[in-house]
Amino acid sequence: MKRFPFTVLSVAFVLFMSACGGGGNQAQPPANQPAGETTPGAPAGGYDAATAETLFKNNCASCHGQDLSGSVGPNLTHVGGKYTKEQILEILKNGKGGMPGGLVKDQDAETVAAWLADKK
Repeated sequence: MKRFPFTVLSVAFVLFMSACGGGGNQAQPPANQPAGETTPGAPAGGYDAATAETLFKNNCASCHGQDLSGSVGPNLTHVGGKYTKEQILEILKNGKGGMPGGLVKDQDAETVAAWLADKK
C-alpha cells in the first residue's frame, strides 16, 4: 500500500513530461520568399503552427493523443480530409459525441480549427 502514492506520483510526472515535449520540427519559409506569400501546401488561415500545437497538447491531447492518433477520443491525423475548418470550429464550440464543447475558446479555437483542418 505504501507504493500507491509513489505510483500515482510517477504516473502524474510521466503525463506532465509528455505534455511538455514536441514542436521542434516546424518548417521555415524560404529566405527568398516575398512577404505575405505562402508556399504551396503551406497552412491556410494565417495561424501559428507552434501555438496551435501547444493549444492542442494542453487542451485536446489527453483524449486525442499527443500525436493525434486517438486515445479516448477519435484519431485526428487526417481530420482535415473529413471536416472543413468551419465544421471543426463548430465541433470545438458545441462538442460532438462524448466531447464537451467550449474546451478551447475564441481565437484559440480558431487557431486549433485551422491547424486541424490542414491535417489531411
